Amino acid sequence: MSWADIYPWRGPTAGEPVIRQIYDQVRGAIMQSALKPGERLPSSRDFARRLGVARASVVAAYDLLLAEGYAIGRPGSGTYVSGDLSGVAELKPAAPGSHEPALVPARVRELDEAALPTPQPEQRLFTTGRTLLDARALDAWSRSTRRALRHLDPVHFGYSDPRGDRALRAAISDYLRAARGVICEPDQVIVTAGAQHAVDIAARVLLKDGDRVWMEDPGYPATRHALAAMGADIFHAPVDRHGIVVAAGVEVAADARVAFVTPSHQYPLGMTLSMGRRMELLAWARAAGAWIVEDDYASEFRYSGPPLESLQGLDGGERVIYVGTLNKALFPGLRMGYMVAPKPLAGALANARQLMDRQPPTLTQAIVLDFFREGHFAAHIRRRRLAYKAQRDALAGALESQLGDLLEVDVPDQGMTLIAYLKGGGSDLEVEAAAAAGGVSVRAISRLYRQAPPRQGLMLGFSGFPERMMAPGVTRLARALGV
Repeated sequence: MSWADIYPWRGPTAGEPVIRQIYDQVRGAIMQSALKPGERLPSSRDFARRLGVARASVVAAYDLLLAEGYAIGRPGSGTYVSGDLSGVAELKPAAPGSHEPALVPARVRELDEAALPTPQPEQRLFTTGRTLLDARALDAWSRSTRRALRHLDPVHFGYSDPRGDRALRAAISDYLRAARGVICEPDQVIVTAGAQHAVDIAARVLLKDGDRVWMEDPGYPATRHALAAMGADIFHAPVDRHGIVVAAGVEVAADARVAFVTPSHQYPLGMTLSMGRRMELLAWARAAGAWIVEDDYASEFRYSGPPLESLQGLDGGERVIYVGTLNKALFPGLRMGYMVAPKPLAGALANARQLMDRQPPTLTQAIVLDFFREGHFAAHIRRRRLAYKAQRDALAGALESQLGDLLEVDVPDQGMTLIAYLKGGGSDLEVEAAAAAGGVSVRAISRLYRQAPPRQGLMLGFSGFPERMMAPGVTRLARALGV
């Protein structure tokens, strides 16, 4: 098929000769790259019928295009866009007319800066956000996919519930009650494209221009950009070894509308919010009439000791919007997460989700539901905990043995990354650049601080690379750093 078959060709109008109008249309499509070199043009008979003109007019227009090098003829095959357009005018859209430039809203600048780091090539060791699926999980996923494709229900051929498939929401709520102590019903669960999507939905519903919010410092930059794009007044609350310092937030912004936190595994430093701080945060929210957005990313992967109960469970589901993702539990290309809405907000959050992209993809939901129902998700999580723990330990051991003079390794109890702090000063940004030049991906954490004094450290991902790659990867990092 050629794009010429669906190009919006226009019939001739009064004025210029018909042949010239056909010639200008085809030449314009080529100039604008709507038709690519080597693409077949419509046959003269079909083109004439489509335009409502005599076939001789199309043939004459094609003759002009052939003569000027825009097209070539292939006997017995048809007429094609020339594969070599170097001899004709430069291919570019027509220059815009003279007019005043459009006024650019102030928030465009914030969104211009909101792009996340460019995805790293697969060969970049220690890239964050990567996962691994073993052969059993891949085989199970393939079977779930085949079953979903064999039974294409009518729901796939129309619009469906913007909250997501109810059976999947029930499965997610069962999982969250068992694994995280979340108090919820299926009608409170909203399927999203991931945790960031859920955070954006919550910000749209809860905030208006100038509303004050808390977020952790250092914190997740995409959350900060989403809040800034909504016009929020952000207070960056410092964190210590117990997590977010609630007293600092109360002192400066007691009237904040929402607190955005990562209590299970603080991003990026990795500490768990202590029980005392959890109760302090919930008490503030109740007294202030505020909301809490609990981003529980990577909560599935805890390597020692029982996990603390979710904020949402401690609160009884009254003031906490619980956010989670399957993209880290399974694989980022899945693009599926969830949020658990307090009952008073459930309708508004679902409607906001509908306005953004109507509904989650039904076929993907069917695959995930089958994966849950067959017990594969729980089994996968159990295996990944063991594998990721071994990968974490291998990375930490290699860093300590090879770069112990340069780095102080903070081994996390949970999550998919670890932090290695620079000893004796130095710039983590310079180390990041040197590592990148050596083909290794480490992320400088100093750029994630906003108001708190920045620490110099590196974030390394261990979840996306087998245990056997850790020591050679650290050797490569050491070589890049000249050690």
